[in-house]
Amino acid sequence: MDVPIRDASIRLGQFLKLANLIESGSQAKEVVASGEVHVNDEVETRRGRQLVLGDVVRLGPLAARVADEATHDDGLPW
Repeated sequence: MDVPIRDASIRLGQFLKLANLIESGSQAKEVVASGEVHVNDEVETRRGRQLVLGDVVRLGPLAARVADEATHDDGLPW
């Protein structure tokens, strides 16, 4: 799934929450530190890693791609 962001980058911990891959910031800290999170198919243990457009984040069977909010089509008519 594509998850649009406003800026050119976002921190991994923030993105996990924004993409609804986790429920809280403390959970982000736990899953990242334990090596459960992959960014572009590589294990990532830095919660503060800067993600840029096109990066793909995986947590177990779930995945989300960083997308540009300006070009994201949410399907709404307005």
